[in-house]
Amino acid sequence: MENQIFELQYAIDTFYFLVCGALVMWMAAGFSLLESGLVRSKNTVEILTKNIALYAVACIMYLATGYALMYGGGFFLQGIEAFDLGSVLADSAENGFDGASVYSPASDFFFQVVFVATAMSIVSGAVAERMKLWAFLVFAMALTGFIYPMEGSWTWGGKEVFGMFNLGDLGFSDFAGSGIVHLAGASAALAGVLLLGARKGKYGKDGSTIAIPGANLPLATLGTFILWMGWFGFNGGSVLKLADAANAHSVAMVFLNTNAAAAAGLVGALLTARALFGKADLTMALNGALAGLVAITAEPSTPTALQASLFGLIAGVIVVFSIIGLDRLKIDDPVGAISVHGVIGLFGLLLVPVTNTGSSFSGQLIGAATIFGWVFLTSLVVWSVLKMTMGIRVSEEEEYEGLDIGECGMEAYPEFTSST
Repeated sequence: MENQIFELQYAIDTFYFLVCGALVMWMAAGFSLLESGLVRSKNTVEILTKNIALYAVACIMYLATGYALMYGGGFFLQGIEAFDLGSVLADSAENGFDGASVYSPASDFFFQVVFVATAMSIVSGAVAERMKLWAFLVFAMALTGFIYPMEGSWTWGGKEVFGMFNLGDLGFSDFAGSGIVHLAGASAALAGVLLLGARKGKYGKDGSTIAIPGANLPLATLGTFILWMGWFGFNGGSVLKLADAANAHSVAMVFLNTNAAAAAGLVGALLTARALFGKADLTMALNGALAGLVAITAEPSTPTALQASLFGLIAGVIVVFSIIGLDRLKIDDPVGAISVHGVIGLFGLLLVPVTNTGSSFSGQLIGAATIFGWVFLTSLVVWSVLKMTMGIRVSEEEEYEGLDIGECGMEAYPEFTSST
């Protein structure tokens, strides 16, 4: 009877893991629509190509090397595909059938690979409208196959940072990846943006910031809704289990808090934009919702619904000022990715000790510094090598005509534009 209960729990937890992974995979569609809506129409095909291609590259590289670096084991998941019920039962019996790790290792890989693709998607929006497609994809290989797995091995993988210290022992905690995924993606994006420079016409000779509106705000809004939906898998799946009462309740609280933070984040950004600009800025509202989601991702299970809402509200306010501040520093980020995922990713990490007594502010700061330092510096090296070899920025003429023609040879809306 005990074995039958275990097999049922194994089946339910594995299925839950896979469904949550599929929800996170659907976030790739959200990023694609959000970014294509916030860039100009002449760059739509290229940004869509980047997003679907980076997902494929991430899956291949994490399969080939990334998962092994992050969690140990052989390349191409050697041995992970095998299933022996007897050995699984024996391992669990040693733990008194306490429910630890009762899901298929293959489902764990699938859940992890969609996270690394999410980190790379963050880079795509920040470098939009002026980066070479193939240079971007080469960088995607480096980030998903080596850079991200290394920092992941020090956090979720539990390994010591260069053999010197263990972040978990210092009080670092990141439930679903505010730092491990979002801050990491933003750090890589920042390194690329600094080397790439701003889009032509973004900043005036007098230092003023010139708005470059996106071409399709309905698409951007739909993309945000898809991301909001996918985030339930992102955070909910990170509970790792479902098939017992305690964990089922935890999953429900994570869903509740994730939704509350997103809603409050949108309202916070919308009100802040109204106070600063005198108008209801849709793009700020969209980024506010995403900011609330990123902020709660570091710890969505321990806050109350009220606390989650307050965290999201504050994140929505912060992200508006961050986007404005980066513009004043002439750091050109067409979709606000560095602010949403980087600044708010750090904010989310610093919120964890407020409700989670197992973490510490010092541990969170050290963990954030480790993630940022490693990803930013290694990304800077890779971007620099690419810049010196194949180049990372398109020509001024290609940028003016649009990357759709220069990089992809087609237009997203040929009926509405003159042939080039």
